[in-house]
Amino acid sequence: MIQETAAPEAQSDYHIRNFSVQLSPTPRGARLARLLATEQLRAWELPLDSARQVVAELAANAATHSRVPGRDFRLTLYVVANTLRIEVTDTRGDRLPYARHSAPDAESGRGLVLVDTLADRWGWVQGPPPRKTVWAELDLAPEPDRPCSGATGDLLQETPG
Repeated sequence: MIQETAAPEAQSDYHIRNFSVQLSPTPRGARLARLLATEQLRAWELPLDSARQVVAELAANAATHSRVPGRDFRLTLYVVANTLRIEVTDTRGDRLPYARHSAPDAESGRGLVLVDTLADRWGWVQGPPPRKTVWAELDLAPEPDRPCSGATGDLLQETPG
């Protein structure tokens, strides 16, 4: 089920846009999340590159690491003022996100490092059991004292051992 809403404007230049879709936790569902998000962002006339990659990484994580047969994941996009918020909610609240120290020749394990680089802020919150939501925010207009995008450096790292 796909939902799109636009709240009535609270002020003349301020409104909230929302898009939400429930998808199967499979590679096909992750791919569809990226494609649907791209089309929605295009319809909203928003920048695509970083947002598309963040959606791809978060959806791939939900499909790969948080898959539970018979349970879907949800992609939600919000635009509030000058911030795009991307949320992916899955049903594995017991598996919390963390960045891995991947070998240089490893084929996976860099998704959250990319999210940390591309997003201005990101994190996760526990939902009603058994859910969790991983979110990322992208500033749509650069701040004068912060001309380039980048995260706050709060990335959790796996301890080698």
